[in-house]
Amino acid sequence: MKIFPIKTSIIRPGQNLAEIILEAIHGQGLELQDSDIIAVASKAVSTATSRIINLKEIKPSRKALELASKYSLEPEFVELVMRESEKIYGGVERAILTMKNGILTVNAGIDHKNVPDGCASLWPLNPHLEADKLRRQIEAKTKRKVGVLIVDSEVSPLRLGTRGFALAISGFKPVRDYRGKMDIYGRKIAITLHSMADDLASAAHAVMGESAEQTPAALIRDAPILLDENAKSEDLRIESQKCVYASSFRL
Repeated sequence: MKIFPIKTSIIRPGQNLAEIILEAIHGQGLELQDSDIIAVASKAVSTATSRIINLKEIKPSRKALELASKYSLEPEFVELVMRESEKIYGGVERAILTMKNGILTVNAGIDHKNVPDGCASLWPLNPHLEADKLRRQIEAKTKRKVGVLIVDSEVSPLRLGTRGFALAISGFKPVRDYRGKMDIYGRKIAITLHSMADDLASAAHAVMGESAEQTPAALIRDAPILLDENAKSEDLRIESQKCVYASSFRL
């Protein structure tokens, strides 16, 4: 498998993300092939779809003021977190654990990085829809069958630092099911499902970076995936009662 970091110009609200990414790919002397995966940062999608909020336009509630003081965050930022979250569980300094779109994430996916001063970015309104839209635009322009992966960063329990995860996918099966297959000793595998999308997202995240790299995309080639136009981002999720973390901590 090969991963090519794709550098672009700074993305602005309202721009055509597919055109920007394809121009950058061609500018690096690359051409898309069938079964390539285009990984793109959720921030790039949020920016292009105008999901950037000026914090001066947000009036914090009393609850937001309380949480802001407790977790050392701006009250306006916390108000946004509250509005975007389905549930708030707690937190540490500058990080609130939330449920957003059925995903456990920090600060409801809201971020200060790589946005204009005084602003914050929200997750795309419908990540799967945006992934589908981006894939169809790329396929129409290139006549290639590809997959698209929207990447965000996450933290894991008791592990230091961020890693990439698949916020949404389009065009390929995100999970490989090993249940019923045999291991090297002939034992039948009982519960293992391999999140190919999250593995690819983390690999792309490694070359995209987290600061001023201006690398909001990556081209992944020869990945061990199966193209599937009907694949859904929801296939990555697990019910809370079946999740070892959620069921253990009664989230």
